Amino acid sequence: MKKPLLRIPYTDKLAPPTVIPATATTLAGAIAALQAFLGSPPLPPAPASSSHSHSHSSLLRPGRHPAAPAPAPPAAASDSTLVLSGAGLSVASGLADYRGDNGTYRLNKTYRPIYYHEFLASHEARKRYWARSFLGWTTLHKAQPNAGHYAVRDLARYGAKVTRVITQNVDSFHPRAHPEIPTLELHGYLRNLLCTSCHREFPRHVFQDELARLNPAWAAFLSEAIASGALDTENPDERRARGMRTNPDGDVDLPDAPYTTFRYPACQQCLAHPPLAADGSQHTVEVDSDGAWKGTSSGGILKPAVIMFGESIPAHVKVAAEEAVDETSRVLVLATSLATYSAWRLVKRAKDRGVPIAIVNMGGVRGEESFFADLPDGQTGAKGVRIDMSTEQLLPELVKSLRRSSPEPQIPHKPLAQENAEAGVFKDFL
Repeated sequence: MKKPLLRIPYTDKLAPPTVIPATATTLAGAIAALQAFLGSPPLPPAPASSSHSHSHSSLLRPGRHPAAPAPAPPAAASDSTLVLSGAGLSVASGLADYRGDNGTYRLNKTYRPIYYHEFLASHEARKRYWARSFLGWTTLHKAQPNAGHYAVRDLARYGAKVTRVITQNVDSFHPRAHPEIPTLELHGYLRNLLCTSCHREFPRHVFQDELARLNPAWAAFLSEAIASGALDTENPDERRARGMRTNPDGDVDLPDAPYTTFRYPACQQCLAHPPLAADGSQHTVEVDSDGAWKGTSSGGILKPAVIMFGESIPAHVKVAAEEAVDETSRVLVLATSLATYSAWRLVKRAKDRGVPIAIVNMGGVRGEESFFADLPDGQTGAKGVRIDMSTEQLLPELVKSLRRSSPEPQIPHKPLAQENAEAGVFKDFL
């Protein structure tokens, strides 16, 4: 099976949407349209998929990497709703999106993410990446799920039949907000690191402490930036105004500690027990006197547990996402322009199956006209919905409306999952 590569999407704003149905331009009209959509009847059994089937229960858990899926007969579509979410859902949590008015691509025209092959091949590129990540981690680590994430949880509780979530986001807000609803993190997650040699995962917040220990000048700079509020914005001009010196490309200007001096630790498992490389030779893993990875090493490189640009989405994740689409009755797309092909293709797959699609996103969506072109005149939402509103505004009000008609939760409340249960693992190897 060919694995899709995560590619840098186009960065310009998309054409404005056509609201469907026309009555959904108001909050009340949008709620009515979504209620009609969520109450649409289930589809007949799905046609046989070209992909091998696999039980999704083990694939929708963070951090699991099962073997290649075995063939199985196609299942009938259940009366269920699949949620597909994107970066816009986390804006209300203080995180930047990409193509919004205050998004990364809009405010920083020179922004270019690192490619996977660059990260693996270049010690200097990793220094720059981890220095930037070191500065940005505090904002993400302190951020919390917002009303939109909890509304997804409550949609399941009050009759919307949300049984699965696929998210492009790497912030872990979905599994934190609704641990009882399985979440497939299509592009991975930032809460952990992954060793590219032994493939073990380690908590990112512990790694942050190691970066601070290895780079005291950067740690002092981070403390000053947090105190000044310079990290509260993605706008380079605003950051400079708050005392954070940056170069024209957005990189931090720290004269006493340039990127070339930034240090990061090696995988301690590989340091203790160097693994074999793909060619059968043994990796070399060396560190300096402080424990920082040395350029003479060939293995033990840690990367974020996300799918980087140019990296393949694992086959088991791709199959799980396709199964989720094939087994649902409707797809609710939230706060994404679908600019990445890995997400767009899932909505296209649903459309090809005849599954009703609802999109709630401020601004345009890639290729959205093809999702709604054949809707019958006069349909009120059951066949498809397109709403140009923020999820933060709309979803809580939708939940209130559903709660009035379904006052008793339809699934039991469960406590929030314990975060980073394995937090001590990385410490054990330091």
